[in-house]
Amino acid sequence: MARLRPSAKPSLGAKLHATFGPELITIITISVLLLVDSLLTALIVYRVPYTKIDWDAYMSQVDGFLGGERNYSNLRGDTGPLVYPAGFLYVYTAIQYITGGIVSNAQVVFGFLYIFNLVIVLAIYWQAKVLPWWAFFLLCLSKRVHSIFVLRLFNDCIAITLAHCSILLFQKNRWKPGMVVFSVAVSVKMNVLLYAPPLLLLMFKGSSLVNIAAALLMAAIVQVLLGMPFLWLYPWDYLSKAFDLGRVFIHFWSVNFKFVPEAIFVSKGFALVLLVVHLSLLVLFAHCKWCKQEHGLLPALNLRSKLQQIAGLLSSTPRKLFEKDTEVILEPRHVTTVLFTGNFIGISCARSLHYQFYSWYFYSLPYLLWRTPFPTFFRLIIFAVIEACWNIFPSNKTSSLFIVATIEKECMNAVQ
Repeated sequence: MARLRPSAKPSLGAKLHATFGPELITIITISVLLLVDSLLTALIVYRVPYTKIDWDAYMSQVDGFLGGERNYSNLRGDTGPLVYPAGFLYVYTAIQYITGGIVSNAQVVFGFLYIFNLVIVLAIYWQAKVLPWWAFFLLCLSKRVHSIFVLRLFNDCIAITLAHCSILLFQKNRWKPGMVVFSVAVSVKMNVLLYAPPLLLLMFKGSSLVNIAAALLMAAIVQVLLGMPFLWLYPWDYLSKAFDLGRVFIHFWSVNFKFVPEAIFVSKGFALVLLVVHLSLLVLFAHCKWCKQEHGLLPALNLRSKLQQIAGLLSSTPRKLFEKDTEVILEPRHVTTVLFTGNFIGISCARSLHYQFYSWYFYSLPYLLWRTPFPTFFRLIIFAVIEACWNIFPSNKTSSLFIVATIEKECMNAVQ
């Protein structure tokens, strides 16, 4: 007589799902995560010494601004000239006012900023519904990101927090307010522009030409208003310093391409190759992955409809333009996937990543890993390797090569 095999015992996750349901488990997980990470962040601020890097330079640049200097070429700190747009000055002026310029007070402010950013990121993940509940804890496990926020006080923290706020709005298809917040983020640091190509694609897919133009105009107005005190008197100095796209970073501080000889690293040819690769990857992903449902990039852009809208605007009855003002609701998961992947492609083709630049894409890593066909164990290995490499100081050829290899592997396998 055949013996009946005993049924396998359900896992802890299965028991929790059966008892509480997935949504309640996720809510409990998020609550515990925020509480634990708040305590951890407070402990770091209290016990770990602050690392002096850019804070004094930031405060010197703010003092110059408050002293009446409006020529960007004359705003400097001990690390060099000011190279960020005007939003940076306004934000750090406010921080100086709140903290009195005292580092320990600023660390508390950045501690709250870290938790606020985490709340926004968790909201993005909640809307996208990609990660299992237990993987949310990965968002709190970065030693380097904690350091970037509360021990270094970099402006990257503010820029990426604002970028995440805009992504949350884009998930809800709120393109105009999203573009306003996005533009403010760009005014703090230009790295946010890595999201621009995939964002423009999403707007073409989900919005009419009128609304796209209105959103872009609102973003431009934000930049003009923020930069007006400098544009009015010294426009070229402001534009050339705040939006300098030709900066060459020091090879020593590169975390990703340390294995490339310095002569090649600083060459224009290397920069051009990376730019071509960047643009090629964007087109490839747009055509083969992001617009798969529309059967390619050109159908997704819906150029015929957009041209008809332009014709309506130019005709004697511009009301036709608004009659075709149809909105396509894009799913939060699709919006998040396109934006995170597009930014990640930009990261993979960046000539130099400094340690604070890890914050540009760390919060997208769990999401992108769970959008690959890799088994869970391999996803965790990749996550751990990337984190470990970013915590090696100074970076070396091996850690640099591992970072590039893992980034490229994840990039090529992202988006199932």
